[in-house]
Amino acid sequence: MSHILKQFMATLQQLGTPETITALSTQGYAPSTRPRVNSHLHLPPNFSAFETVAQAVALMEAQGIGVVGVSNYYDFTVYGDFAERVNSAKVFPLFGLEVIALLDNLVTEGVKINDPGNPGKMYLCGKGITQFDPMGDEAAELMAVIRANDSARMAVIADRLAEVFRASGLETGLDADAVKERVVRRHECPLETVYLQERHLAQAFQEVLFEKVEECARLPFLERAFGVASKSTPTCAVTVQNEIRSHLMKAGKPAFAEDTFVGFDHSIRLILALGGIPCYPMLIDGASPLCKFEETPEKVIAAIQARNISCVEFIPIRNSPETLTKYVKAVRAAGLFVTAGTEHNTLDLIPIEPTCVNSVPVPEEIKELFWEGACVIAAHQYLTLSGLPGFVDSSGTPNPTYKTAHERIEAFRKLGAALIAKYREQ
Repeated sequence: MSHILKQFMATLQQLGTPETITALSTQGYAPSTRPRVNSHLHLPPNFSAFETVAQAVALMEAQGIGVVGVSNYYDFTVYGDFAERVNSAKVFPLFGLEVIALLDNLVTEGVKINDPGNPGKMYLCGKGITQFDPMGDEAAELMAVIRANDSARMAVIADRLAEVFRASGLETGLDADAVKERVVRRHECPLETVYLQERHLAQAFQEVLFEKVEECARLPFLERAFGVASKSTPTCAVTVQNEIRSHLMKAGKPAFAEDTFVGFDHSIRLILALGGIPCYPMLIDGASPLCKFEETPEKVIAAIQARNISCVEFIPIRNSPETLTKYVKAVRAAGLFVTAGTEHNTLDLIPIEPTCVNSVPVPEEIKELFWEGACVIAAHQYLTLSGLPGFVDSSGTPNPTYKTAHERIEAFRKLGAALIAKYREQ
């Protein structure tokens, strides 16, 4: 990984000096046609719709995607392969991460943030990270705590799932290590890069069920395991996996294990230590009713700004065009830049360019703002790799060169657009 990623970074810097790219940006140098953008997706061994990085990049190229941001949990080894492959496909890469934090005061108050099932649980992203290969001491220490906590929780859930299946008449032979081995075989990845997610566990237990139990006996087995009748079909792997999660792994269910997520400050420190821009992923009408934290644009914007977050990300496939437009415009007007992605963190191989719910296209004016956000991230990566101040510094303080947030976003948009144009032409 290290050699490949460093080679990519060198290629990026060889597009021109910061002075050269800045000069081009002031002249309005940019792609002649706005590229299609996806600023958030997951690559294996994270749970992903893609089997391999090669498959993902081939689909990006076939679908005319120009900029892609990767946002994996807890290990970035796969970014090396990604950086190497996207170069020949003329896809500009944005590097990031996703992390989960627990806000104890909001847990106590019962406030749901951007997870509709768990009060106080907040998903966060880091955009434009550049200090992950190798990680500095602070980032490595912060990440080690997260990895240890998460691995311990996944091991408990795996053991409890195995017990539920055993009590219902099926010996699976699964524990956390066995599930990891399945991930390694599926994606041909190093074992040490695998950090399990709930979906990995659900998939492994569904696979063993399908391997060992005849089709006609699967739904009766699931009814014994769930304590209620399954609404799935006995051959649909995805719906069975979803039911395993909802009936067995959620709060109050037999395989549930208490969250071991770190606090908000720990998560933000990690993002900044990796050189990234803290970003809040917005759920909005992906939940019904809306989570209390997000129930009005004004309320969620104030909460985000109070936490010194300058970017908001949307996953439009969850949202109606009307609600998406309302929140995106309000967020951008407040001086925060916006991005969008698809996650691709289920087995559904949906198009890579984001769309709204039911595949309704994202309005053009909103696409333009998502392009702007991708440019901001690209510029931040480029400047920090060049040893210059980025959009924010290591403490999260905005770049002081600009009088207003809107000026800062506009300057980084122009710089990022020029950089992406040079990259795609070369």
